[in-house]
Amino acid sequence: MMMASLLNAPANCYLFQPQKASLLAATGTSRGFSGIHLKQRLPSPAVKKMIMTPKMSISAVPVENPATSNTNKFDIHIMVNGCSGKMGKAIISAAESAGLNVVPVSFGSAEESGQTIQVGTKEILVHGPSEREITLKSLLIKYPGLIVIDFTVPSAVNENAELYCRVGVPFVMGTTGGNRDLLYKTVQDSKVYAVISPQMGKQVVAFLATMEIMAEQFPGAFSGYSLQVMESHQASKLDTSGTAKAVISCFQKLGVSFDMDQVQLVRDPQQQLEMVGVPEEHLSGHAFHMYHLTSQDQTVSFEFQHNVCGRSIYAEGTVDAVIFLAKQVHLKADKRIYDMRDVLREGNMR
Repeated sequence: MMMASLLNAPANCYLFQPQKASLLAATGTSRGFSGIHLKQRLPSPAVKKMIMTPKMSISAVPVENPATSNTNKFDIHIMVNGCSGKMGKAIISAAESAGLNVVPVSFGSAEESGQTIQVGTKEILVHGPSEREITLKSLLIKYPGLIVIDFTVPSAVNENAELYCRVGVPFVMGTTGGNRDLLYKTVQDSKVYAVISPQMGKQVVAFLATMEIMAEQFPGAFSGYSLQVMESHQASKLDTSGTAKAVISCFQKLGVSFDMDQVQLVRDPQQQLEMVGVPEEHLSGHAFHMYHLTSQDQTVSFEFQHNVCGRSIYAEGTVDAVIFLAKQVHLKADKRIYDMRDVLREGNMR
């Protein structure tokens, strides 16, 4: 069975498979999945009876979201930095659909400085590093409720946050990397409002929160189980997904012994097409994760899976984070630093 075909199974269902265990057996390598096509399920000789396999599956594919004119109770102006990238463009599209006002200015690299980027019907002027502070100050005067969205490169995380805090502009940051302790301290000391989250996908965040609750309340529940993890991302992503690391950490608290270097990273486009089942049009932007647990005697297995095609899930989550943050600023909330869980708890997502 291809990994992609599992998306058709409803969440929290039980699959009864007579005479066949849905197990991804080890193949003698440290990465378990090596050489195994997800189209093929290897039967366990130890299983003689019907196997009950609890399965949880989360899938997200891009869908068109109609404009929601009543989403905002007040005008929200946003500045999207890194607008020339695919994520930046996706956010601008989602923001305009939600009725947010995108200012025609963005920050980019020195090489991009002075360029005008066409995003949909909007022309956005890119400013380089030397112009950022004076540009941001003038924008804040023109648009007093301005919120900055930052999806720029990881190496710019701390420098950008320091700029936003120095000028006093609220921001939503979805970029990973940088010195995270310093990042939070900078924001805390400045008392600027911010949503900071390395994962902006609302449903994925909810899944992670659920895993952490399970790990906290039922430590050791999966003691003795073996774990296999496979994650597929676009070829440009060389490191292991932060989301995968967070999920694995939960399984470790649940009693599973697993090292991060055992994660099966799939970055080859041909394998992604044939083995993982990634649609060809999303090879350049996807996140397919599967976590497979097997009991010691191989009579019980669990699979947790979430597959994301494209960037719309992150763009929509970012827009919800902006609307949430604008509300906190408007209400002069005591708390200043938020993450996507705070956005989820608000319960007013579109």
